[in-house]
Amino acid sequence: MVKSTFKNLPEAKRKRIEKVLLDEFSTYPLADAKVSHIVKKADIARGAFYKYFDDLTDAYVYMYHIAIEQIHVNMSPDEKFDPKVFYEQVVRFIDKTQGGKYEPMMKLHMSQNEYLISDNFKIYSRQLLHMGPQLWSAMVLSHEVINLCLSDPENQEQNLARYKKSLEILAKGVD
Repeated sequence: MVKSTFKNLPEAKRKRIEKVLLDEFSTYPLADAKVSHIVKKADIARGAFYKYFDDLTDAYVYMYHIAIEQIHVNMSPDEKFDPKVFYEQVVRFIDKTQGGKYEPMMKLHMSQNEYLISDNFKIYSRQLLHMGPQLWSAMVLSHEVINLCLSDPENQEQNLARYKKSLEILAKGVD
């Protein structure tokens, strides 16, 4: 977890480091990212990096959560399944991500990094366990269509149409 020494930095310095972190994690998969790149570009000592973060994964998770806060709409496990809401939220997420400053990081996250930080997604997995079948199916489909649309934007329209139809089919199964 990001340390209080980082959170208590002057805003300008914290933002400068966040920008460097975003650049690093948008350029390199987590397995190839380097603390040495970050400290050099952010003009901080290597020791300072470890006063701010436990390790590179900690810094990555911090930036991932910032990105998600900016582009994601939360769904709680106890919400009623509404296909229109799901569709609109996924389209909004894709629209906010594509062409935005977090797009390269999110693409790398979905294609290469997600499995590296599985401990951080155990919470998400536990939330999914408490969802009904329709809501769970919609959440899984949502994640997949986001991944498809970000990795294959040329076929976004077709993938979104198939997603919308799938949500409608799921809705028909709701009693």
